[in-house]
Amino acid sequence: MSALVVGLLSPADTSQEAWGLAAALGYGCAALVAARSSAPWAPAPAVVAVVGAVVVPLVYLTVISKEQMEVGVVERAADLLFASGTPYHPTPHVVRDFNPYLPGMALFGIPHMLFGESPFTSARLWFLVGFLAAVAGAIRVLTNGRETDAGRVSTPRGVTGRTGVLWLIACPVVALPLTIGGVDPPVIGLMCLALAFTQRGDAGRAGLALGAAATLKWTAWPAIPVLVAVLAVRGGQRTAAKCAAGTVGIAVLAVLPSALADTGAFYRNVVLYPLGLGPTASSAQSPLLGHLITVLVPHGKAVTMALIVLSAAGVGLSLLIRPPRSAVSGADRLALGLTLAIVLSPATRIGYAIYPIILLTWPRFAAALSAGVLGKQSHGTGRRLTSGRDGAYQPVGFLSYRSPWPAVHPPSAATTAAPSRSPLITCQRLACVSERALACNARTTEGC
Repeated sequence: MSALVVGLLSPADTSQEAWGLAAALGYGCAALVAARSSAPWAPAPAVVAVVGAVVVPLVYLTVISKEQMEVGVVERAADLLFASGTPYHPTPHVVRDFNPYLPGMALFGIPHMLFGESPFTSARLWFLVGFLAAVAGAIRVLTNGRETDAGRVSTPRGVTGRTGVLWLIACPVVALPLTIGGVDPPVIGLMCLALAFTQRGDAGRAGLALGAAATLKWTAWPAIPVLVAVLAVRGGQRTAAKCAAGTVGIAVLAVLPSALADTGAFYRNVVLYPLGLGPTASSAQSPLLGHLITVLVPHGKAVTMALIVLSAAGVGLSLLIRPPRSAVSGADRLALGLTLAIVLSPATRIGYAIYPIILLTWPRFAAALSAGVLGKQSHGTGRRLTSGRDGAYQPVGFLSYRSPWPAVHPPSAATTAAPSRSPLITCQRLACVSERALACNARTTEGC
């Protein structure tokens, strides 16, 4: 239904209209297949949805050379980067002259710059490749690096890693930008990878993945304090500092040279234009609260900026007062902050909903898949699982997998009175390896 609405309400002869009408047929076929399937998240309807909503519209739009304007912006940014040392037009006048993205985004335009016009050099294709690579990496992290587990290990609801990725791609807010050439999928893909490393307790690699996302677009930067807060609670200040150093270091090294090469161009393109504060109006206009305030309220732009600052301060304060204890609760907090920024921004798109929607769904799937991997390990070795307050189940016993996080509760009197038990058991609650326990782990945001 959402694809059909997009197709009917989009301007005529646009990539959005073409995607909406084609994808509506694909989703309809997927619904018919799903109705005949006994499992609620079966792979067959996911495959049909991906083919009908992504593959077929992508091939069609490529043949007729129709794409989102951002594709040309990124390809020109790559040309400018290698010609002048900065991906930003020094004196932009029309919308197509502006590049509101950070310097790392220009990398997706390098194939076009090197090899010229071709379906295989289009930045649209490389946005898709970047997203798929990041999500595939996240699944690999969650399944302990074993590709075979991605197709065999499942969540308590029976969704494997590969099927989960297919359903993620088939989601309309993901399928639309992947097809027409939106720049947001690789950004949120790297954020998913960072969350997967956080779920597995690897602060260093989480910082590197988030740093890569932070070189592409400003929308990744609010994730930095959130992930740092999660890691500080679960692993301590040194762990949080490790993540923060990697993220900020990569982002600064990528952004600073271009910002110093032409500070004025950087400020006009990356700061003023996306906020709708420049002399040229941004093409991102949706009838959300921020845009309505700007149009209807005196000094509306100043009002929206004040509201955005207040909302950011409120979310930041919540990280100090009640920091999130898991990747799931951290992603929820980040989704709230980004939703407020999207709604209040004077220049925004409804398509930015890809961020909160994926942040509300992906970490829960990641937690459930990670629990499925640990449950499979325990079932194969006959070992028990323990559950910490962060909701991550760990097998314990001789040669057990030990969590990278320190124990978070002191031993009880009952456990200290039994010296024959494993020391790790005295620091954690015993939990039965059951579907109910794993489902609790998948749903929890603050621990079981």
